[in-house]
Amino acid sequence: MALRFIADMNVSPKTVHDLQVQGWNIIRLPQVLPINTADADILVWARQENRVIITHDLDFSQLVALSGYRYPSLITLRLSTAEPDWVTQRLLEILPDVEELLDNGGAVTIEDDKMRVRQLPIIRLVSKRSKGI
Repeated sequence: MALRFIADMNVSPKTVHDLQVQGWNIIRLPQVLPINTADADILVWARQENRVIITHDLDFSQLVALSGYRYPSLITLRLSTAEPDWVTQRLLEILPDVEELLDNGGAVTIEDDKMRVRQLPIIRLVSKRSKGI
């Protein structure tokens, strides 16, 4: 199945449009939810609608990690600028390489010159010390 994306409020409409022109199935949050929707509710909606979240908001990473769910997948943009052409360029460079990961539940962090990937759910290892053993 082709990936479907939801861009958070902080992702430019220009980036969304440019990705649509390139054939990606992407919408912006205000098209489907009120702009004041809580991040946790956006996660629930994205999971129900099978949409990958694209955001600059670091709070989503923590919420996804704590949720224990495999979905929704998440792309977090940690770029030096939110300039739409740069964001679009980085996404177009990275998306083909991470499609399978995102389709199977993953978190991708995109920086200016690298990316980090994690399979979801993120499993926390409990050390013996923290368990009192």
